[in-house]
Amino acid sequence: MAFPATYNIAYYRGDQFDFVINPKNPNGTTFALDEYSALFIINTERGNPATFISYGSASVNTALDNVTCKISPEVGNQLSGTSYVYDIQVTNSSTSAVYTLLTGAINVTQDVRNA
Repeated sequence: MAFPATYNIAYYRGDQFDFVINPKNPNGTTFALDEYSALFIINTERGNPATFISYGSASVNTALDNVTCKISPEVGNQLSGTSYVYDIQVTNSSTSAVYTLLTGAINVTQDVRNA
């Protein structure tokens, strides 16, 4: 697999932020997501579950073989700092294989309304 890719997110606190991942095999063909579920994990640092912040939303579309990810305003309002890390992982329900599709930083700009 050619995973994970890196994508750094510039996020404005309290807004909805949506993006879609279209995973590919190393030869460029579509990575089939049949029997997979997805997780969008947001944390303040890597390797420390005690600093866990929240889950964004991640849903698998098996017809299109993509993963739709969202940071909702409710999750975004939990991001009171300026810098976080995240992983988007898929898990196969039959084989328990786990693949990290995307990773990176979330850089938060505090909005005017939320304290």
